[in-house]
Amino acid sequence: MLTTLFGPFVQQPLLILLVSAIFFGAYLLLRSSGTLHPRALLWPAIGWLVWAVWEYMLMLFSPDADIRVDLLVIIPVLIVLTIGGIVRLLWPRRS
Repeated sequence: MLTTLFGPFVQQPLLILLVSAIFFGAYLLLRSSGTLHPRALLWPAIGWLVWAVWEYMLMLFSPDADIRVDLLVIIPVLIVLTIGGIVRLLWPRRS
């Protein structure tokens, strides 16, 4: 299931960079919000940005990599960062 969810992003650094830019853009739009935690969106933005750079470097230096064991680490980390960032964004502020 995770491979079908993240499959379109594998070896597509520009698409991964787009997801990172969406998270960063959402941070910029919501940073003046008094009820949300927009800084929580920086973690998924950075995580997706790191993966975009990693995919780009992998395409440059190892374009024929068929077995991607690195995705066993990358995908769970991105899931935690993405879901955690969204949950933290929506978590109510303490008064």
